Amino acid sequence: MSHLVLDGLTKRFGGFTAVDAMNLSVERGEFVSLLGPSGCGKTTTLQMIAGFVDVDRGGIRLDGADLVSVAPNKRGLGIVFQSYALFPHMTVAQNIAFGLEMRDVPKADRDRQTLAAMDLVGLKGFADRYPRRMSGGQQQRVALARALVIKPALLLLDEPLSNLDAKLREEMQGELRQIQRSVGTTTILVTHDQHEAMALSDRIVLMNQGRIEQIGAPDQVYDRPASAFVASFLGKTNVLSGSGDGQGSVAIGDLVLQLPGAGKGPLQLAVRPERLSFAAVGEPGLEARITGRVFQGTHWLLSAESAAGALTLMRGNDGAAVPSEGETVRLRFNAADAALLPGGAAP
Repeated sequence: MSHLVLDGLTKRFGGFTAVDAMNLSVERGEFVSLLGPSGCGKTTTLQMIAGFVDVDRGGIRLDGADLVSVAPNKRGLGIVFQSYALFPHMTVAQNIAFGLEMRDVPKADRDRQTLAAMDLVGLKGFADRYPRRMSGGQQQRVALARALVIKPALLLLDEPLSNLDAKLREEMQGELRQIQRSVGTTTILVTHDQHEAMALSDRIVLMNQGRIEQIGAPDQVYDRPASAFVASFLGKTNVLSGSGDGQGSVAIGDLVLQLPGAGKGPLQLAVRPERLSFAAVGEPGLEARITGRVFQGTHWLLSAESAAGALTLMRGNDGAAVPSEGETVRLRFNAADAALLPGGAAP
């Protein structure tokens, strides 16, 4: 039995459908990210799981038990908000112990569990400090400890790292994943940050206009996008136009690839910039004209125009020559690096 099940979950606000018949099963101990652009329904989904927003249709089950009719404070969930929502008049220890106190946990046990939670998130020695005297990263740790100390059946994270600067956010991603693995709590993260979702998740649920576009492991969703939306939203991608012969052979310019399942006629392939390389002299390839280049430290990001469409490619900063703007090059990629987008498959 899956730990968390969303069954046809639907929410409407007037004539607007925020979440449209969403089905999702989450296994115990999984870290799952709800990812998508603003307005895709990810936050509304999290709020329905938490009980902050009423469900119009469908069900939410945790270990087989219905949650829809259960009050938010009775669901046994841990929640970390984007703003952290710490009590400014309470010390770190008092903030963390709040949930235990509301559950009438004896003081001795409460103190012991609070200290253990502080150690878990790296706040040993901060018991008597107030939130106003702490950095954003430290406040985030307090909020996480407060959510985990009650040993929740499910941990809900509502963009908890979005207020941190880029360097600290990256550090906290690693710490958050390590903590989640150590306690084994099933976790649902809402984020619009694709890099955060890929760094933290066992699986990504990519949403668009209230519906799920694709579910899968980060590398699966990145390498094998199920739609043009997924390909364009998750990282940089090139959508190239080509033609299939109906027998698995696809032509992209002078480059011919074998793609089983490709249909006959016009089709589209998704290819990531890092998968494109320069063809050797005399080797078949896709002719392209360099239209721009940007140096990004470890690599060059090149833009180009071709008969198959506009594209982006990466060239490592390894001392090799980098094509100039206006220069014509020939590009290649392997069939294994191309994802056939819907509409181009054989019937």
